[in-house]
Amino acid sequence: MSIDIGKAAPAFTMPTDGGGKVSLAALKGKPVVLYFYPKDDTSGCTKEACGFRDAMPDFSKIDAAIIGVSKDSVASHDKFKAKYQLPFTLASDTDTGVCERYGVWVEKSMYGRKYMGIERTTFLIDGKGIVRGVWNKVKVQGHVEEVLAALQGL
Repeated sequence: MSIDIGKAAPAFTMPTDGGGKVSLAALKGKPVVLYFYPKDDTSGCTKEACGFRDAMPDFSKIDAAIIGVSKDSVASHDKFKAKYQLPFTLASDTDTGVCERYGVWVEKSMYGRKYMGIERTTFLIDGKGIVRGVWNKVKVQGHVEEVLAALQGL
């Protein structure tokens, strides 16, 4: 399943770090950067999270919500968030339901072994819940700047 630009983003509600909950409905009226990443505290995922953290002042000027999503537990998110002082929400999709609705739960391959996992993907959703940008198979270098530029163009 793929998510098309110009279409409504699939609804979601997920538990978050700090024992909270986040839903797309609750964020109505503000742009949302929804980024899916494979695993807390791994090199690429840490680099991406710290990139969003470091650009937070620019995202805050636009009043955009940033939500990082992985299959990790809330407890893992709490540790990851504290370790790198991440100022945005980390949501836990342990059953992969949201990942599947967004089309990012895919078959991957490493060293010839096939397995299911999250493909690093970012969605830009406007305040009306419409998808305005999709970045598939994200390369971390320069990604945060691309997302910010797209957001400023909304």
